[in-house]
Amino acid sequence: MNDQRWQHLFRDYADSSFSELLRRDSPHLFPGPETHPPSGPAPVEAVPHGTTVLALRYRDGVIMAGDRQATAGYQVASRRIEKIFKADDLSGVGIAGAAGPAMEMAKLFQTELEHYEKVEGDNLSLDGKANKLGQMIRMNLQAAMMGLAVVPIFAGFDEKAGVGRLFKYDITGGRYEETNYDSQGSGSKDARDSLKKLWKRHMSRDDALRVSLEALTSACARQSSPTARRPETGASACRCRITSAPSR
Repeated sequence: MNDQRWQHLFRDYADSSFSELLRRDSPHLFPGPETHPPSGPAPVEAVPHGTTVLALRYRDGVIMAGDRQATAGYQVASRRIEKIFKADDLSGVGIAGAAGPAMEMAKLFQTELEHYEKVEGDNLSLDGKANKLGQMIRMNLQAAMMGLAVVPIFAGFDEKAGVGRLFKYDITGGRYEETNYDSQGSGSKDARDSLKKLWKRHMSRDDALRVSLEALTSACARQSSPTARRPETGASACRCRITSAPSR
C-alpha cells in the first residue's frame, strides 16, 4: 500500500511543467489577477510600467539591454528597476509592460526551466523555451485585458544552430522571431530607429554593447522626464554562457 501511495505521489509531481503543477496544487500562488485582486478601480496609469528593453544579434551571440526606469503615467516610479533576467545559462528575458506581473513572470520562467531540467534530465531547446514563455504570457491574458499587459523579449544562444536568436511576443502569447534586433516598451520606437542605423551583422561584442547603449540613450531622451537617463544593464548570451555586462 505504501509503495502504491508513493508511486501515486511521484506521478503527480513528475510533470515537467512547473507552471501546471503550481496551477493545480496552489492556484492562489500563480501570478495573475486572482493573486493580487484589485481593491478598487485604480487607473492603469498608477501601475508602474517598464519602459525600454532591447535585444540584438552580434557575431558570437545576442545582447540584451534595458534602462533602469519604470514610469507610472507621466511620473518616474523607479530609477533602479531590473529588467534583464537570466533565464538559464544560455538565455535571458527582458521585461516590458506592467512591472510587477512582468517580474513575477520572469522569475517563474526561471523556475520553470530549472524544474524541467531536473525532471527530464536535459535542457529545453531554445524554441521550447520560447514556446514555454509564450504559454505563460497567454495565461496572463485576463490580467492583460485589465491593463496589466506583459510583453517581454526572449533571447538566447541556440546550441544546435550555433547562433544567437531573439523573439518578441504580443499580449496573447503570440511568438515572433526577429532576425536582427528588436525593442519593447514605451521607448521601443526610438530604440528601433537607432538600431536600424547602427546595427551591423558581424559586430563584435564591444560594438554591440556600444550600439545597445546608444539606442537606449536615444529612447531615454524622449521619455517622460528630462532626468530619465539612468545606468543601463545588459547581458550577452554566446556559445559559452550568459554573462552580465557592467552598468554604465
